[in-house]
Amino acid sequence: MFSSICIAAAVPVAPTLAGLDWLMIGMYFAVLLCVAWWVVKKGKDTADDYFLAGRNLSWWVIGASIFASNIGSEHIVGLAGSGASDGVAMAHYELHAWCLLVLAWVFVPFYMRSLVFTMPEFLEKRFSPASRYVLSIVSLITFVVSKIAVGIFAGGVVFATLLPEIHITFGTHVIDSFWIGSIAVILLTGLYTVLGGMRAVAYNDAVQVVVLIGGSALLTLYGLNKLGGWHELRAICGSDMFNLWKPLIPAGMEGTWEPVKETGRIAWYFNDRFPWLGMAICAPVIGLWYWCTDQYIVQRALGAPNERVARQGSIFSAFLKLFPVYLFIIPGLICYALAQSNKIPELSAAFAKPGAAQGAFPLMVQYLLPAGLRGIVVAGLLSALMGSLAGVFNACSTLFTVDLYEKMRPKATQHELVRMGRIATAVMVVIALAWLPVVKGAHGLYGYLQSVQGYLAPPIFVVFFLGVFWKRLNWQGCLWAMIVGFIVGIFRMGVDTPITLGVLKSYPEGSFLWIVNNINFQYFSILITIVSAITMVAVSYLTAAPDYAKLKGLTFATTSDENRSHTLASWGWQEVVASCFIMACIIFAYVYFRG
Repeated sequence: MFSSICIAAAVPVAPTLAGLDWLMIGMYFAVLLCVAWWVVKKGKDTADDYFLAGRNLSWWVIGASIFASNIGSEHIVGLAGSGASDGVAMAHYELHAWCLLVLAWVFVPFYMRSLVFTMPEFLEKRFSPASRYVLSIVSLITFVVSKIAVGIFAGGVVFATLLPEIHITFGTHVIDSFWIGSIAVILLTGLYTVLGGMRAVAYNDAVQVVVLIGGSALLTLYGLNKLGGWHELRAICGSDMFNLWKPLIPAGMEGTWEPVKETGRIAWYFNDRFPWLGMAICAPVIGLWYWCTDQYIVQRALGAPNERVARQGSIFSAFLKLFPVYLFIIPGLICYALAQSNKIPELSAAFAKPGAAQGAFPLMVQYLLPAGLRGIVVAGLLSALMGSLAGVFNACSTLFTVDLYEKMRPKATQHELVRMGRIATAVMVVIALAWLPVVKGAHGLYGYLQSVQGYLAPPIFVVFFLGVFWKRLNWQGCLWAMIVGFIVGIFRMGVDTPITLGVLKSYPEGSFLWIVNNINFQYFSILITIVSAITMVAVSYLTAAPDYAKLKGLTFATTSDENRSHTLASWGWQEVVASCFIMACIIFAYVYFRG
């Protein structure tokens, strides 16, 4: 999701694609075009249809679309690279499937009752219009500088890996495959998103999930077969790489809970990449924000016809979220084991190069899979990239049109709203293209962009969760919590940016800015969460209580008996069993991957 994975700016080697591979990729794109055309022909010229697919999505489409929006190419390649270098440590983030159960059982009833289009709109109903505007603007900025940036960066990397020799020459200027790939993916994804809206995004996501999971499963199975089975993988990798608990145990505290003093300080973390306190506290906070309150994700659930389907879709996406541990991280471990065992000499030689671990996924594709299957896996990479980009394009157009344009033009017709949604999507595409030079030239971009979520998410998490569970909190508390939290987060982003872009090497050691820049982003995120929560509670209790009559159905304390009865009737034993199964799988993973 938002893991601290670092994807290499250029994957070490490029898979050699045969004619059969290109045939499989061509068939994949043909299916996508057919689905997009069918959706465009079926669509209606209304805001409800364009932004929420007419609130008529099936549970399996909702679940698949949520999962596809979350999984991008950088996610796949990065997780495999993390598996090859650090083992299963990053599985913590992928096991946040339980956050989707919180969406299904806690937030879906409130969202469906309120009949909102966007998360800022829900915040307006709970608090005030000012809260809606603040969240809308911050969300749009976050999407542009994080999700779009990561998506186009991943697109360039994938194409530079697959087709490194492709280039276009204009006089003395040469456009390499990074630029060609980024522009092509942005335009293609933008085209079907502009024309078909949410329905096109959701149904194409359903197709893409099948290709993505199927291709990754083939890679995992082929790798295990070549290696000699799961037991051989464990034997070669050792207990250290199979230890999921390492990030949660402070350095030197294995087997004891006494703090260890090192050079005059207390070591409260495992290492700088995986601070244990951040993994234990910050990661769940960001996970709950992402899965339960982010427009990018929740918009799919809002497209359900009723509460039952929205819940089922969210639970299905939680089930799909279990797959990355075994289909993206495990291939990284398999690549490491194959390199160590020298079963494929060419792979071992390539893996020995500096930084090659980050290219574990394409290394496996190149040296392990036969023609045809290789094309399916490459299609899976492209589908992951397009699914995540389409999701952010659609979310941005919905936020701008519903939360800003419709407020400025309350008498706008349905046709005008749809037209503005298409224009907003096209503008997002242009912004993405304009952002390419920054993406290409930045240093450590991916890690920085993950930290952006850590700086901007805590205030949103605070106002949504406290707002639903605590009816006394009012609009003044919400507004000031977001303002103060965002100011602190943007200040940290401003301090980090010159270092990230390479403008400065470092601030003077020991200075205030140096200290701020060197605090792990997860620790700083915890600080923002605490500050935002204190601000919200303090301001709320220093000002008048809200009118509880206006909060009917928007908090647990103001939910009517009729609302509770409706929610109770919307689920059965199937949803309970499925949720328990998912939690059992998560618990099993933590028990099994203990080294």
